[in-house]
Amino acid sequence: MSPLETAQYMLNQDYFSQWMGIKLIEVREKYCLIEMPIKQEMINGLKTVHGGVTFSLADSALAFSSNNTNDASVALNCMISFTKPVKLGDTLIAESILMADTRKTAVYDINITNQHKVLVASFRGTVYKIDRKVTDL
Repeated sequence: MSPLETAQYMLNQDYFSQWMGIKLIEVREKYCLIEMPIKQEMINGLKTVHGGVTFSLADSALAFSSNNTNDASVALNCMISFTKPVKLGDTLIAESILMADTRKTAVYDINITNQHKVLVASFRGTVYKIDRKVTDL
């Protein structure tokens, strides 16, 4: 399977990413670009997007980029910095770029921007390679 086919296979089974409205925009080996519209159910008491929603978008980008070679990996450590508020009606774009790759781990940087290309969050995720195939799980 190609990286895009593998990412699409994963998305078809990922009901949470589907609920969030995530769309695969570009998928290459160990890279992805995804987007998500902000829905009313994602807004918190301060009338901005709940931080967990932004984190979840980045986590999905990490999954689609780090697993798209059909070699399964799971999140080992993730951290996020929020830089700008996200509002109802925004569309978020997450780009996941491989920064370091070893036999058992990999590190990805994910920048999340809004539809105006304004950085709203930076995320770094480390994954652990579990020696299984995505399509075998």
